[in-house]
Amino acid sequence: VDLAETSLLNKLIRTSLVESVHHVEILQQDPSSPLFSVKTFEELPLTKELLLGIYIVGFNRPSKIQETALPIMLAYPPQNLIAQSQSGTGKTAAFVLAMLSRVNAAEKHPQCLCLAPTYELALQIGQVIENIGQFCTDIKVTYAVRGNLVPQGSVLEEQIVIGTPGTMLDWCFKRRAIDMKKITLFVLDEADIMINTQGLSCQSIRIQRALSKSCQMLLFSATFKETVWAFAMQIVSNPIVIKLREEELTLSNIRQYFLICRSREEKYRALCNIYGSITIGQAMIFCQTRKSAVWLSVEMSRDGHQVAILTAELTVAQRANVIQRFREGKEKVLIATNVCARGIDVQQVTIVVNFNLPTDQRGQPDFETYLHRIGRTGRFGKRGIAFSMVEQENVGLVHMIEEHFR
Repeated sequence: VDLAETSLLNKLIRTSLVESVHHVEILQQDPSSPLFSVKTFEELPLTKELLLGIYIVGFNRPSKIQETALPIMLAYPPQNLIAQSQSGTGKTAAFVLAMLSRVNAAEKHPQCLCLAPTYELALQIGQVIENIGQFCTDIKVTYAVRGNLVPQGSVLEEQIVIGTPGTMLDWCFKRRAIDMKKITLFVLDEADIMINTQGLSCQSIRIQRALSKSCQMLLFSATFKETVWAFAMQIVSNPIVIKLREEELTLSNIRQYFLICRSREEKYRALCNIYGSITIGQAMIFCQTRKSAVWLSVEMSRDGHQVAILTAELTVAQRANVIQRFREGKEKVLIATNVCARGIDVQQVTIVVNFNLPTDQRGQPDFETYLHRIGRTGRFGKRGIAFSMVEQENVGLVHMIEEHFR
């Protein structure tokens, strides 16, 4: 699954905020800068219309990233910001508040540009603007995305333009529908995905180069690899940087067992015994192939279990729907291929079963996938249990996993 799909999936399934356990560290250029964090939205310079919008959307208090980033984004004179933040932590709402605050509603021309790597992610951001800005009746949004045409020489009246780099480039330079010198805020979301998608980073840089020196820049990325970092520094001058300290996926509160089974059918009987004796909470079962996942879901459904299945050929919206149903407890068992080993936080998962151990092309243990799979249980400091079903000839893989994780 590509990064953009994963990001969209996270946005769709994380309807409520994920409370980040990360520590936020601020690296700033100016030590005398009066940076502070806020505990309530009232402490921020927000209009009553925006406060009303944010409460109606369901935010009661700022999330960790909002506490730290919003005072920087809303400061005068405007500050440039590079921030690391995963989907679901409230960063979209944070930069949406910045855009809605910076706009002068009386002026009918584009003032804020926001770039996202895909059409779907751009629409998601627009949805957040429409919701939070529902009482700012004079502020309008338009989308620079494929299929949305502006005639040559027409001048846009909407104050906020959200789009993908290719179409935005076309609107700015070919159609000249946007006066780049009047843009006061430029937001670049999901920078790590931009870098991994051909051409998007060059297009983004071309747009940024045409903006005035005084334009405020906000750049967000879920990861900060060297390439992302180099790209961010090219686009944002003198930034304040907010980084999340790396989360350690810990195995200390997850008890791990393995069962030696002779065949697929014997694995299935063992699974039913386990599931029959540990019925508290919900279970996630990981299979190596789609074929094996489908077989297992048919067998379990036949035996009267409520089962959901998650594989790569489902659309992002279908996958989000399956996960949402599982989260609401409509199905007690979720069978998945590796597509979903990351990013699914369901508090009620108490058991993870590896119906097949994760291996790479060479048949060696895939340690990272194993860690992410069993990390679905034992979330939020709770104890969890992980079972791996292993054929006799693969017991050596278990010992390699034991050795690797000590």
